[in-house]
Amino acid sequence: MRFKQFLAEHTRKIILCFFDILCFAVVDLFIWWTTTYIDLRWSYQTERYIYNSLILLGTIMLCRLLSGVYFNVWRYTNTTVYLKMVIADGVGCIVALIITYMTGIYTGVWHFTVVAALMALLTLTSRFVYRLLYKFLNKKRDASKAKHKIPVAIVGAGQLGALLAEELLCNKDSAYRPMFFIDRNAAKVGSRVAGLKVYREGPHTMDYIRDQAIGEIFIAVTGLDSEQATELYTLYSQTSCKVKLYDTPMRVVGDEETKKTGKLREFRIEDLLFRKTLNIANTEASYYYRQKVILVTGGGGSIGSELCRQIAKCQPKKLIIFDIYENNAYEIQQELIRTYGAKLDLEVEIGSVRDRVRLDSVFAHYRPNIVFHAAAHKHVPLMEHSGCEAIKNNVLGTYNTADMAEKYGVEKFILISTDKAVNPTNVMGATKRMCEMIIQCRTDSETSFAAVRFGNVLGSNGSVIPLFKRQIENGGPVTITDKRIIRYFMTIPEASQLVMQAGAMAKKGELFVLDMGKPVRIYDLAVNMIRLSGFEPEVDIAIEEIGLRPGEKLYEELLMKTEELTKTDNNMIFVEKDTPLTRQEVEKKIAILRDAVVASENEVASPRIKAALHRVVPTFHDPSQVNKTAEKAAEMQNINETATEASAAVR
Repeated sequence: MRFKQFLAEHTRKIILCFFDILCFAVVDLFIWWTTTYIDLRWSYQTERYIYNSLILLGTIMLCRLLSGVYFNVWRYTNTTVYLKMVIADGVGCIVALIITYMTGIYTGVWHFTVVAALMALLTLTSRFVYRLLYKFLNKKRDASKAKHKIPVAIVGAGQLGALLAEELLCNKDSAYRPMFFIDRNAAKVGSRVAGLKVYREGPHTMDYIRDQAIGEIFIAVTGLDSEQATELYTLYSQTSCKVKLYDTPMRVVGDEETKKTGKLREFRIEDLLFRKTLNIANTEASYYYRQKVILVTGGGGSIGSELCRQIAKCQPKKLIIFDIYENNAYEIQQELIRTYGAKLDLEVEIGSVRDRVRLDSVFAHYRPNIVFHAAAHKHVPLMEHSGCEAIKNNVLGTYNTADMAEKYGVEKFILISTDKAVNPTNVMGATKRMCEMIIQCRTDSETSFAAVRFGNVLGSNGSVIPLFKRQIENGGPVTITDKRIIRYFMTIPEASQLVMQAGAMAKKGELFVLDMGKPVRIYDLAVNMIRLSGFEPEVDIAIEEIGLRPGEKLYEELLMKTEELTKTDNNMIFVEKDTPLTRQEVEKKIAILRDAVVASENEVASPRIKAALHRVVPTFHDPSQVNKTAEKAAEMQNINETATEASAAVR
């Protein structure tokens, strides 16, 4: 039974081996006949000739097997596989020469080199003929099916585009029929790649697409960054064709490198964010968290849960998820259990950072080495109305957690902050700025405190991306507060990696910021998301302005003001130069906020809260004042320049 299964699995390889042995026999007999009957001076004794031939055949076949030549599907192979075969044959020839010399039956180089060269030539030729016949027969067999396949154009006539074209042409089950390439490189225009003509990208591009009734367009450009992706997507989405992206083949690094083929996929909004996604994690940062007891408050939230995923990869001694919302905590718990099982020592504790007694018991029990403080209320309009809760959870919750960290000798405490804390115009931003002050004042502590500040996180709970998706699914309209509004964006993995990197390098009271790249206009984000969903903005799905929400300003201030920053070892992470307050000054501010909370206990939305925040956070401004002069701000001018450049590039 096992023998039959082995034959079934390896029939193709066995047939190929026997075919190559037959090729060797034909070549070897031809050489023997030539040297023997034409009476050349290189003629050998028949017995010695046979021994030499058998040794040569054995070494060549062994080298081919070891190099993995027979594990390739030859109709899909590339030049690398052919080169492997030539190298294997060369090595086999050298090994055979050494063996015959050492055993005393050596007859010279000529026999081995000629036979090995002719065998390689014959087997390579047979592979090429096989590929040509396969393509010809496949094309003839599928000629009737071709009219039912979707005609596609491939943008990018380079190596990646050629790989995609070959894949589509050779796969008889493919639903697509590549028609031609489009490329900007003048040297390629007019030539053929994989048998398909290359056209120039330019004014006539739309004519090519229309004339050949193209149904879909595939972008296959190596090293495509977000600006290029946005430009190409904007250009080709003007057609009635669906635009897809062919991902670059890459290697997954682990215990062994596994080669992955490219993959066709839909464009994602991350592809169009006007900047490359940053990967700021490094080996040193990962090593820092190994065998540490790590506590994540708000561990079930968007950032907190991603932090837990990243920490789990670092082989911590124990990971504790602390969250008030049990459903989110349960979900990340189950995900980590499925992924790591018993390899990860994981604990989940339900509780609030407002509750000092509960915090005390958790810290006393687990004695964490590192604390990531991600628990917070972050929704701007809701916190404008419920400011008292924002102070209790954000400010007092941070104060409580920081106190417990000091009490129980935590090594490092990392606060998750936001760009809305920069000259805040809303309660949420003001409370976060106050949280930063609490962290920064503890420079005399044995615990290293630090805060990490970054912009909006794509896809996080309550962010604009999920909202737009739901609105598009419901047929619109997509609602934006103002067409001029801009924001800085980053992905959840970027945010969590920044926090972990900062945690590894933190010393005393630093405020870390990330180079967020260029800002994104929310209106452009809405337009791109509608197009990505296969609709035309303002035609199929309307975009409506609903006015700025309470506490909202048109732009978030640029984090990267170089005169106020100090560089770190990572060129994407900086430390803001900010003189911290003393503990006594911060304690006075906390007392003011506590008094405001007590005075507002019997009120739903108390004006005392905002007044108290204005007293303790001097940079807290009314949004209307900031929005009046928004057009003059550098951030708004930069986005206008970016939009102009993008429009010019598309034209």
